[in-house]
Amino acid sequence: MRKKILTLATAVTAAAISAAACFGFTGCAAKQGGNWVGNYYPDYYFPTSPDGEENGGDNYQYGSITESPFVDVAQGSSSYFSLDRNTAGYSYVRRQIENDYKIAADSVRVEELINYFDYSYPEPETEAVSLTAYLSACPWNESNMLVTLGVKTQTVRLDAENGNYVFLVDVSGSMSGDDRLGLAKYGFNTFVDNLGEGDVVSIVKYASGMEVVMDGKECADENKDGIKATMNGLRAGGATNGAGGLELAYQTAQKHFITGGNNRVVIISDGDFNVGRDSTDEMKEMIEEKAKSGIYLSVIGVGMGNTRDDMLETLATCGNGNYAYLDNKTEANKVFGHDLNGTLKTVAKDAKAGVTFTDNVVKYRLVGYDTKHLSEDDFNDSRTDAGELGSGLCSTAVYEIMLKEGAEGEIATAEIKYKDVRGTQKDASVSTVITTGTADGNDARFAACVAEFGLVLRNSEYKAQASLDRVYARLEEFSDYIAADVYKTEFVSLVQKAIRSEKY
Repeated sequence: MRKKILTLATAVTAAAISAAACFGFTGCAAKQGGNWVGNYYPDYYFPTSPDGEENGGDNYQYGSITESPFVDVAQGSSSYFSLDRNTAGYSYVRRQIENDYKIAADSVRVEELINYFDYSYPEPETEAVSLTAYLSACPWNESNMLVTLGVKTQTVRLDAENGNYVFLVDVSGSMSGDDRLGLAKYGFNTFVDNLGEGDVVSIVKYASGMEVVMDGKECADENKDGIKATMNGLRAGGATNGAGGLELAYQTAQKHFITGGNNRVVIISDGDFNVGRDSTDEMKEMIEEKAKSGIYLSVIGVGMGNTRDDMLETLATCGNGNYAYLDNKTEANKVFGHDLNGTLKTVAKDAKAGVTFTDNVVKYRLVGYDTKHLSEDDFNDSRTDAGELGSGLCSTAVYEIMLKEGAEGEIATAEIKYKDVRGTQKDASVSTVITTGTADGNDARFAACVAEFGLVLRNSEYKAQASLDRVYARLEEFSDYIAADVYKTEFVSLVQKAIRSEKY
């Protein structure tokens, strides 16, 4: 059975390497007077340390993460957080491992690693979301247990309503190269292939200035080649006025607004804004205001080196959107193919989770979601801006808990609150009770493997006995479950590569 997993893992890895081979790293040039020169970017784009070893952790700006501590139930029995399904963190980690870079700890957002994968949670029947709980042993700390919350959203086909999509494409000098603008073009072409005749597409480009290069083109079959040609003709060069580009993109989306339709801006960028409003605080204020327009935002990151992950994450969080990172063509196919409905169609808005533990629990810790905590007042206020969940996708949260000795019966109640946007904006919620008899399952076991993987990579102070070898050994124990999913199979290969590296 191990051979079965490794064979599939090798195949997936080979596909990823083949895709990566298409990304020719272009030459570098000097930076003059704060502006990019020609179609190139500075010579620190691919950083090299004095000993010649590339280090992908340099020249990034990740948002700072302080891990959630354990909380004594006697001091506070409830935990609240904004729920979403961003996946960029997994792709960032994968690319660093694939290139044998030292992992930047703040790039490891554990919930984004876990949420990269699909799980077989029960489908919702009447509500927009379902909620299922699992209770299992904590593999990195035998004194504790794990409570896993599995959320599944209802599948709503994109062709159930017309879409108004504005692609905002960063064409500044830092976007030069097949793994940046080239990958943006590839992803866009994949996207266009999946659209229907009722959809309208616009393209806005920005560098030092901004321009609408395609304004509200209907995506009929006879127009698709022309739409692709417009995108494929874009060239990189200049500085990066991201704020100006976003202003123009939202104006364009408003111009073609479809009442009752799916209105969305999709920005593809490395996030390196260096002209105009360029701080995360300034962009946060701007995007929060734009989000009130009913136009959603999807953020697609590309590139390695001088990448503003913190900026891109801020845009997604404040723009009622989601955030993915394209590290190769395989990922572009996943985002704009396999996950397309979830990427572009929101079914649950302002989604937030609340868990209240009973006195059968001594203490608890939320694994991940470290920047997304909410207060009890925020959780109970329907006006609170929280996360968005796309169609047909899973979102997962894991708590590490310590039970009282001999505990039996109810240990927690979990609730998800959200706005149901399937034709309405009504407030809705689902809840479940977790007991000492709550079942385990392969989905929870796999999520625990991914969580432990993340704890090791960020060298978490809460990793206890976590190790990559232990993760790999457990993955072998349920190989049939993993072999049925190409992305989970690839994860096995990624764990192997991390084990072989001396950096983790």
